[in-house]
Amino acid sequence: MTQPVAAPLALRPAVAPSWQRQMLLVLGGTAVLTASSYVSIPLQPVPVSMQTFAVLMVGAVYGWRLGGLTVLAWLLQALVGMPVLAGGAGGLAPFMGKTAGYLLAFPLAAMLMGWLAARGWDGARPLRAFWAMLLCTTLILLMGGAWLGVLIGADKGWQFGVLPFLLGDVLKSALGAATLALWHGVRRRRA
Repeated sequence: MTQPVAAPLALRPAVAPSWQRQMLLVLGGTAVLTASSYVSIPLQPVPVSMQTFAVLMVGAVYGWRLGGLTVLAWLLQALVGMPVLAGGAGGLAPFMGKTAGYLLAFPLAAMLMGWLAARGWDGARPLRAFWAMLLCTTLILLMGGAWLGVLIGADKGWQFGVLPFLLGDVLKSALGAATLALWHGVRRRRA
């Protein structure tokens, strides 16, 4: 049996974290996700925020299981009305409106990013990390744009739900790869 090239934070084979530590990681992760939601540019119909960056970083650092669970916990906080989404949104409306496709894509993208990072698409290989981040953010854009297209028409869904975010997502992918490379360097020095 082969070991993954890069073990995620929460699932290192040598140190299996306790459920209390995992719970603290989930709470910390949801706090980071919430904070990222408040760093935004209020565009219409969908704001530009650092949510996608944070979602993918949580997936990469926590691994696919804990990363996905953390993003789901954050979305559950939003669903019950906590103001944790972009612009302080919460409740059922974001899950039924223009942002629903993006929100539903977040846990899938976090899990995919965690899965890729565990297979060497991580900070040890920044170029691979960039491509993994770009793939995952593209998944988010496509799901969000597709849902928006259902609501306002395919052309407008592409025009307002995908195109305005492409450059920003390339930049966030580069920032994510650089952050993962830095994270990898810190972890390697500690080892």
